[in-house]
Amino acid sequence: MNDTPSLPASIQDHAAYLSGGHDFQSDIELIAGSGLVTTILETVMLATNMRFAAVARVTADRWVACRTVDEVNFGLAEGDEIEIQSTFCQSVRVTSEKVLFNDVATDEVYGNHPIAAKFGIVSYASIPIHRSDGSFFGTLCAIDTEPRNVKHPRAVAMFEMFADLIGQSLETEERLEAQEKLVEKEREMARAQEEFVAVLGHDLRNPVAALNSGFRLLSKEQLPDRAGELVPMMRSSVYRMTELINNMMVHAKARLGGGIRISCTDDAPLADAITQVVDEVRAASPDLDVQLDLAFDRSVRCDAPRVAQAVSNLLSNAVRHATPHTPITVRGMIGEQGLKIEVENQGEPVPDELHEKLFNPFQRGADERGEGLGLGLYIASSIALAHGGQINVNCDDGTTNFSFMAPLAAKEA
Repeated sequence: MNDTPSLPASIQDHAAYLSGGHDFQSDIELIAGSGLVTTILETVMLATNMRFAAVARVTADRWVACRTVDEVNFGLAEGDEIEIQSTFCQSVRVTSEKVLFNDVATDEVYGNHPIAAKFGIVSYASIPIHRSDGSFFGTLCAIDTEPRNVKHPRAVAMFEMFADLIGQSLETEERLEAQEKLVEKEREMARAQEEFVAVLGHDLRNPVAALNSGFRLLSKEQLPDRAGELVPMMRSSVYRMTELINNMMVHAKARLGGGIRISCTDDAPLADAITQVVDEVRAASPDLDVQLDLAFDRSVRCDAPRVAQAVSNLLSNAVRHATPHTPITVRGMIGEQGLKIEVENQGEPVPDELHEKLFNPFQRGADERGEGLGLGLYIASSIALAHGGQINVNCDDGTTNFSFMAPLAAKEA
């Protein structure tokens, strides 16, 4: 046949697919974006000399091209649709049997078939594509306007193998797509949760700060004996609430913003910031023996409030795990390796199996008493990393030592 075959008007076309508004958009994208399908169609054409090959989505009343390779100029592209009555694929869908003929003029079954005559089809192959669950998806088609040997047993075996392969890949691609959508949904949920935590932490700060101020004023008043016992306990609880809120907010902001950010200053007031942290712990828990020894003989470039928060978290960890009535020591110095701040307590050593995951978020030891979120050490470690340093832990002879190490000139994250 010399003239280019004409096709019925499309219900929807390639433009609808390109705009993302096609009724079968997901099916077309699945097939059109598959390198495997493109390779199969090109291999079919190379092996049989057919000049048009396609994978079509076929339903009871629709025939939609999902991927085409067209050297005959049929004019069919992804998303183009032709009337289902004008195709052999309806029969393939109903019977699940392939349709094959080498030359419509001499074929015993399809000789002078009106569909072939209408489009100038001389040789044709249409193979059903089923998903792994047996449901019908569509067809693998090959067409030419010249006679081709598509009924050769090797060609038939190739068509069937490729149709099976496409069906299997459909299942895989659909599962991957579903998994990606699930992951994206979980990410959105996680982000919403983190935003909620950040807002909650922010809104809790003012009432907790008011409570802390009130207890601070009460501690300066002459109180009955019972009240004098309760106020320090309540101040300790408020201090723990403040610490938990700060950790929640830092973690949520770090997750939302891609990590903990620091704002370094030259000659940072680090000693004052650490001293304030220790004083707060002493005020909240007057029975504790917290010893402070700072020897910063040189200026330090760092984010002092963030480093102080790391020390606060290390100190809170020491308070929880120290043997009762034993001192807790906070030491700070500057050596050849840079800044070093140690928090040391007496007590049970950290189990060896916990060392590797000790600084992971929400990680808590088996003997935790329920008052922590498991964020303190993680945030302390993240602050050290943001300063270009790290936190080390060492347990020896009943003493647990956490050391915050960082270079003197930390680069701002």
